[in-house]
Amino acid sequence: MKLKICGMNHNPTEVAALQPDYLGFIFWEPSSRYFFGDMPKLPSSIKKVGVFVDAPLEELMEKVEQYQLNAVQLHGKESAEYCNALRHVELHSASQKDETSEPVRSDQFDIIKVFSIKDDFDFDVLKDYEDVCDYFLFDTKGKLPGGNGYTFDWSVLEKYPSNKPYFLSGGIGLDSSEKLKSFLNSPASKNCFAIDVNSKFERAPGLKNIEDLKIFIESLESDIN
Repeated sequence: MKLKICGMNHNPTEVAALQPDYLGFIFWEPSSRYFFGDMPKLPSSIKKVGVFVDAPLEELMEKVEQYQLNAVQLHGKESAEYCNALRHVELHSASQKDETSEPVRSDQFDIIKVFSIKDDFDFDVLKDYEDVCDYFLFDTKGKLPGGNGYTFDWSVLEKYPSNKPYFLSGGIGLDSSEKLKSFLNSPASKNCFAIDVNSKFERAPGLKNIEDLKIFIESLESDIN
């Protein structure tokens, strides 16, 4: 089971030392975890995920190039047509005026499309996205796109009709350990590829609690062994 720690901002180097599989950086300005400035040097084993909300393609691709992102997470109302355009885009960023420079290609990063769940979910909406995304991510529907601190009813995923791997997100914290263990031992987790954590492991927005993360990682490793 992979682990993604999202909402990186104030202490990404410390978090990277825990060796998660993914680190998420939010490029949506209204977020209290909005990331800007220089990206710290991270181990090559950690994939950098850029989180976007209905961003123009050119803006998104500029961030992919600037920060050498390994994946983009689409947390807005992006259509399947948008994802398809992103899947096939080759774009020189605005910073690359030299026409001889290599364009950023979509095969250099994964596309993760987010779907928010409250009490139930119509899985038919996934059909149009099957061929244009690499992963799905299921989060809790809230007032903001992510980071709301609440879990949804994971039993909804028992009806998951796809073989596409997905990320499980939404309010997962230390108090979720028993519930998570039960889920990971259920048929609903068959295609669960990664666990995504964020706000429940913070001292402040974007400042992660390292000790709590260590405890969670140990628990997660125990649950899947």
